[in-house]
Amino acid sequence: MLNCGAAIASVPPCKTQSIQCLPLCVFRVMGYADAQEGAFSRTAFRSTEKAYKRYTHVSSAKSRNQHSRRAQVPATDVSKVLDFKKLGEDGEYNIEGVSRVEGSGWPVYTIDKHPGFYFIPEALNKAEQLYWATECLTTFPQPPNRTNHNAMYGPIANLWAAFQENKILVEVASGKQERDLISNSAETRSVDEKISDSIESVRAEVSDDITVVEKNRFHDNGITTSGGDGGNSWEFRDCSTDFLKTSSAKTVSSETLVRKLRWATVGIQFDWSKRAYNEALPFQEIPPKLADLARRLAKPAMENEDFKAEAAIVNFYGPDDMLGGHVDDMEADMSKPIVSISLGCKAIFLLGGTTRDEPPAAMFVRSGDVVLMAGPARHCFHGVPRIFSEAKESELPDFTSMSDVDGIQPRSIVKYLESSRINVNIRQVH
Repeated sequence: MLNCGAAIASVPPCKTQSIQCLPLCVFRVMGYADAQEGAFSRTAFRSTEKAYKRYTHVSSAKSRNQHSRRAQVPATDVSKVLDFKKLGEDGEYNIEGVSRVEGSGWPVYTIDKHPGFYFIPEALNKAEQLYWATECLTTFPQPPNRTNHNAMYGPIANLWAAFQENKILVEVASGKQERDLISNSAETRSVDEKISDSIESVRAEVSDDITVVEKNRFHDNGITTSGGDGGNSWEFRDCSTDFLKTSSAKTVSSETLVRKLRWATVGIQFDWSKRAYNEALPFQEIPPKLADLARRLAKPAMENEDFKAEAAIVNFYGPDDMLGGHVDDMEADMSKPIVSISLGCKAIFLLGGTTRDEPPAAMFVRSGDVVLMAGPARHCFHGVPRIFSEAKESELPDFTSMSDVDGIQPRSIVKYLESSRINVNIRQVH
């Protein structure tokens, strides 16, 4: 699997018309890179993406005697972006072709030309937003759930806790490499034997209630073993340990891992290389509290039956990340809705037609907003070209008065949300 933090330009373009065949991390959070445009650059959907994309100033020094230059980029025109929040606040603000669904616990809006699409502004209050943001960062990336980091590091336990403690993930040699290192010196032998003993101790203590595949193991202290390259394991260490001062082992900071966290799959696991659910992979059922929330939120799209949450994909966006135009077509029954919850910074959501040639509608999505896509809307291209991470534009709720969530101080979670967006997509697989 590709490293989501790496440059995307080296990824060969997909040979089919649809970008759907590419794994999620190819897109820069699932947003395809400019270098990978091809025919897409000529479509109405791609043109709209470019119009709302976040551009950054680029500085370049011509010589020692000249000042650096900055490319001047015009401000983004958002005058045509639909704003459902205003519908509830401003009686004079109307959106042509938008209707309100009566009889729901929240104000629910539909778009006439997109049957099966529902928008629920402010469906989650501030306490609920903070709770689910905390779950997304602390619980949902936990093994056996998989993240974009699995391919390189194996399953990583307690990443957020390690981040709060400023720990470093260290590659611990195993097998032949470990034996070679041990033979170097008595001092090295002593260190490596302790590491090996520690790993074996962890392996013996791993809980039996989770099925293990590909010889992957994990434990509460963050030690992992992987069936990947070299069979090496990774272990969280304190920055001040003598081991880090003397070791030449590969390391990566927990801060970097959090910053480059791009997705986590919850419930039935999804195989991005095959674009299919893989129920042979170990998984735990969707948490009951999340399943109940999804069932209630899905009611406008499923009046006569209950939504059964079986899988969820959590997307983590940084300031420059985007979600390229795509269609979610992996579930067996496309009539069932996808329940999409937004947390963190404001973003622009695009909803197009069944081809990229149809101009998409652009709308703001804010923290606490929920989007439902069911029936015909499931076949529509959609994406997120822009995150507003600047303080004056993010429209993040004021969480300063919020109390701890399960012992976790909200300040660290809020600090993350101040420059990020989290999107939870809950799905019924069968």
